[in-house]
Amino acid sequence: MEGGGSYQRFPRVMIREMKDEYLKFELRDTDASIANALRRVIIAEVPTVAIDLVEIEVNSSVLNDEFIAHRLGLIPLCSDRAMEMRFARDCDACDGDGPCNYCSIEFHLSVRCDSDQTLDVTSADLQCLDPRFLPVDVAQRALAAESSAGYDAPEQRGIIIVKLRRGQELRLRAIARKGIGKDHAKWSPAATVTFMYEPEIHINEDLMDTLSESEKLSWIESSPTKVFDLDPDTDKVIVVDPEAYTYDDEVIKKAEAMGKPGLVEIYAREDSFIFTVESTGAIPAYQMVINAIEVLKQKLDAVRLSDDIQENDDQFGDLTRHIQ
Repeated sequence: MEGGGSYQRFPRVMIREMKDEYLKFELRDTDASIANALRRVIIAEVPTVAIDLVEIEVNSSVLNDEFIAHRLGLIPLCSDRAMEMRFARDCDACDGDGPCNYCSIEFHLSVRCDSDQTLDVTSADLQCLDPRFLPVDVAQRALAAESSAGYDAPEQRGIIIVKLRRGQELRLRAIARKGIGKDHAKWSPAATVTFMYEPEIHINEDLMDTLSESEKLSWIESSPTKVFDLDPDTDKVIVVDPEAYTYDDEVIKKAEAMGKPGLVEIYAREDSFIFTVESTGAIPAYQMVINAIEVLKQKLDAVRLSDDIQENDDQFGDLTRHIQ
């Protein structure tokens, strides 16, 4: 940058808690624009695989064809390999309607109820030749079976698609494709993605010492969340969980009402963010963040390339005008 310093920053990430379906991490040394860009990309632009085309051969259930197709599309499928697949619109190896090794996966479902007891048709009834793209709950059940973990609880029997009575039948063929949440929510891998500014809390110890114990407890209880507590050994107010603060300003208002303005100062760090990422199961939470960073890099490369092209066009335009 001519005549000044560089605005280049080097963000840092610290993992706090990591599970397949949950990730909590800190993003430091950057600004809100980058943090929000990462959040939006995780939600809307990390690709997954979801059922997109349904051909129903027989449906004598109480639900119409469109309703069943919609429910099928919302079943999360294992999408670890989605980044390697092609979008159907960009695939030149197929006609866009049939199965293709590069851009689609084929599922079949054929169920008929022949008893007086109501039959639940679930995601476990979806048949797929490629085990890498099974419904998430089916894949988890298979892993649990391998580890001898019981899967008999009703809530673990699969995602219910429809219920059939005696004589009713459902037979269909479905094609799953790669997509992003920006096109339809069924392709979003995220259940929720949030971030908050990391708070900095400074208690004025001299002013706090002028309060009685009952006044301190009253001030502590004014916070809707448990941010502060009273140390039984020192009788001092301490910060027990700064991240529980919700920027509601209740403790600041309480201090002013007690005639003690400036009792506490709370600032939001503008270069530090705490992210919480929850996955639908289609992609592990940590992989969602890695894929989102890769998508962001591709976007930045595209912007840089377009700037280079524009610069070259401007240079050629100047040259053309000089020749003329």
